[in-house]
Amino acid sequence: MHAVRTWAGSLALASVLLATPAFAGFSVQDGRLIDACGDGFVMRGVNLPHAWKPRATGRAIRDSAGLGSNTARIVLSDGTRWRRTSPRAVRKIIAQARRAGQVVILEVHDTTGYGLEPKAAHIGAALAYWTRLAPVLRGQEDYVLVNIGNEPTAGTTTPEQWLEAHRTAIVALRALGLRHTLVIDAHDYGQDSSGTMRDRAAELLAADPQHNLVFDVHMYEAYGQAQAVERYLRAFQVARLPLIVGEFGPDHRGQPVDEEAIFRLSGAMGVGYLGWSWSGNAPEVADLDLVERFDGRRLTPWGRRFFHGAGGVRETSRRSRVFTGCR
Repeated sequence: MHAVRTWAGSLALASVLLATPAFAGFSVQDGRLIDACGDGFVMRGVNLPHAWKPRATGRAIRDSAGLGSNTARIVLSDGTRWRRTSPRAVRKIIAQARRAGQVVILEVHDTTGYGLEPKAAHIGAALAYWTRLAPVLRGQEDYVLVNIGNEPTAGTTTPEQWLEAHRTAIVALRALGLRHTLVIDAHDYGQDSSGTMRDRAAELLAADPQHNLVFDVHMYEAYGQAQAVERYLRAFQVARLPLIVGEFGPDHRGQPVDEEAIFRLSGAMGVGYLGWSWSGNAPEVADLDLVERFDGRRLTPWGRRFFHGAGGVRETSRRSRVFTGCR
């Protein structure tokens, strides 16, 4: 009887283990982002300007999910340039996104253009902010990725400084106990026109004790031709390094972007992308709005292309099974 109970208990334990996801949180394997269910996850989503329009965020999460988005990249502020996004607000954003079935990338926007913009925060200021958010983030590894700082280097900042700032940040966040996938923005206002991230990404991945990084390029005027898009995406594919196009649009301040190449090649290579941005852009870049006046029922020309065009969100987006218990 004891042997039967032991055998039955072992069988039950094996069943539980087989039903348990093989990964805790997102992870990176062979250049691919893997979710907590063990599935490859390809982002198809939007950037939401929470720091500037916080009251619009809840509806934007719901509306973008209704249009097929599986990921929302959320603009936060550490208080350096805009009003600080509180831990309570971040907790609410995560809960809203989970209800809508959207993975969340949280990013600190105050770092944008450090080395060129006088008011930009050094990435070290963002680390202090992530420390405050740590209690909110722990336990959310299945649903949240941490984008350390938006476009955190430009101008006089050197490639070596980009590398060292991120290496220091990665070590610090891991020491803090954050086990989330970390998202690393490229040099040169995120566009990596110097090839810094392309050439040094492997060093950063090796510096992470968890080897759990995703690299983020922002494709604007430096990617006005399909060849530039393909060369960049192909470099990461060959190196087996995980890449997303974290921002892009149809043009940038009047300069063309080959968005058709981004849609086509991202689909062919399994690269995630997130459009900039939901709504509320300044007049000089208002054509980057995906919807009018934060209303998900009023798509702009860019929004119609992004959600409903060939290779767009409706056609290519797949939700993670983490929201249904990996069923």
